[in-house]
Amino acid sequence: MSLEPEGKTEMLRHALATLAYRGKRAMEGAPAEFATFPGAVRTPGEILAHLGDLLDWALQLANGTREWRPSGAVAWEQGSARFFAALETLDSRLASGEPLGAPAERVFQGPIADALTHVGQIAMLRRLAGCPQHGENYYEADIAVGRVGREQAPAKVAF
Repeated sequence: MSLEPEGKTEMLRHALATLAYRGKRAMEGAPAEFATFPGAVRTPGEILAHLGDLLDWALQLANGTREWRPSGAVAWEQGSARFFAALETLDSRLASGEPLGAPAERVFQGPIADALTHVGQIAMLRRLAGCPQHGENYYEADIAVGRVGREQAPAKVAF
């Protein structure tokens, strides 16, 4: 099935809303010291900073540039705020109706898919750190295009 450019942009926006929903679940309730939990190649705080970098890169791609700007880890709350702000900025750009500066498929397969992977890493590390998130059936989740901020619907089917 081939989507028109507008359909591809809406699918990207749904992917961002999904990322926001899952990111919220992975980040909420984590204690501040979780950001420095050892035992991984990257600490959770470094992964969270990388998530912000990926979303900034996705915005760059949407605007027609390919500049990668890595940043360093910050405090958990600051990194979480950056994550949601970057999602909102990117979603606004996608909602603007302006043509994308890169193929939607590439924006998804690069930074967006990578970001979904890293949210999963944070969820896994939370369990290892003794502060697990609650599981839920994401198929049943109330995820809506445009809802990319920290405020998300409550879980419908929690485990």
